[in-house]
Formats: sequence, structure tokens, C-alpha cells
Amino acid sequence: MLAGSLYYHFDSKESMVDEILSTFLNELWAGYDAVLGAGLGPRETVEALVTESFREIDRHRAAVAIYQKESQHLSTQPRFRYLTESRGRFERAWLGALERGVAEGVFRADLDIRLAYRFLRDTVWVAASWYRPGGRHSPEEIARQYLSMVLDGITPRDDRRDRTQRETQRP
Repeated sequence: MLAGSLYYHFDSKESMVDEILSTFLNELWAGYDAVLGAGLGPRETVEALVTESFREIDRHRAAVAIYQKESQHLSTQPRFRYLTESRGRFERAWLGALERGVAEGVFRADLDIRLAYRFLRDTVWVAASWYRPGGRHSPEEIARQYLSMVLDGITPRDDRRDRTQRETQRP
């Protein structure tokens, strides 16, 4: 395809970027809305949001990269106001699941939910920089491994239990 051929369908580079980002966000929110409307518990909601995020990275890796690099600048333009709205909606969805988890005792009471949100958000979406669709692991497998590390830790279960017992038995 010749570079000029794109302008037959789009009047500007901004129109192309708008199409790429709006398609990505519409699909992301369709998945997120299904998760948020499913009546899951807080942990299951976080797990499903992470899994859906990795699926979207698989489907829209280039759009995620554009979003990460350009959304701050683009959101200052009226045409891209939806980026700011989506960012706020995204934050409310994740913070809501984390707050509910703390309130229900599913997550630690001392959890700084804003810090946890930022950590989850950033560590999930940075995967677009290294993830390759069709690679050795499916998005679901990456999400499962990620969730295991975040929610259960990276030390063997027996080691964690032994360490916790030793710490509680100290004088």
C-alpha cells in the first residue's frame, strides 16, 4: 500500500490516530464493562481486569504503545477529550475493585490502594513493550503468571509459610 493511499480514507494523521485509539478503547471498555457487570468478588474482578488487559495488548499492541506515548499530549486536544474521560473511568474501575477488596478483607487492610492501582496499571500495560502476539505464551497464560506473582508472591508457598511462622515466633 502506498503511504498516500491512507489519505483516501483519512483526512489527517490525527484522524488515523483517533481511529486506532478509539477502536482500542471501545474494545477495552466492552471487555471491562463485561467484567465489571459480572458481579464478581474483588479478587476475581482484579484477576479478570488483568486478563482482559493482556488480551487487549494481544489484539492492539500498537495502539497501546501509541496510547502510552501520546495520550498525555493528545488529550489536550478537543478531538481526543475521550482519552481523559477514559483514563478517569479506568482509574475508578480499578480503585473500586481494590477498595471493595480492602473493605471485604480480601486484600490487606494496610494496602495503599492508589499505589497498588498505579503498580498494577503500569506493570500490566508496560507488557506492550515486550509482548509479541503469537509468542510462546497466550495472553491468558501471561495474565495467570502475572497474577500469581502479584497476588501470591514469587517465593514457594512453603517458604512463605515457614518465614511467616518464624517471624511470628520471634520474642
